[in-house]
Amino acid sequence: MKPDEITAHCLGLAGVAEDHPFGDQPAVYRVGGKIFALLAETADPPRVSLKLPPDEVAALRAEYPDTVLPGYHLNKRHWVTVLLEGDLDADMIRELVGEAYDVVVATLPRRLRPVP
Repeated sequence: MKPDEITAHCLGLAGVAEDHPFGDQPAVYRVGGKIFALLAETADPPRVSLKLPPDEVAALRAEYPDTVLPGYHLNKRHWVTVLLEGDLDADMIRELVGEAYDVVVATLPRRLRPVP
């Protein structure tokens, strides 16, 4: 999956905003002001970090140890970094991005949740 496809997918989700609080890289995607994804498209290889449930983090890291890494500079229990040129296909990465979005939306107060 290409970085521009990740960007398009993230921005296609309800209530998502992109910003760059750390400089040009990574691009940060937020919903309700909370981060659910960080995209480092200039990294070699490009990668996306996603917030996921802890049990899924452990399972993904065990199943895809060369592609799904501990969250880079993030809480390793809740975040994974997925190499975009690894073993996961585009559909699986899209699914994980959607899940990261859902995890964060579920923690938002109702007044901040986007309307689909």
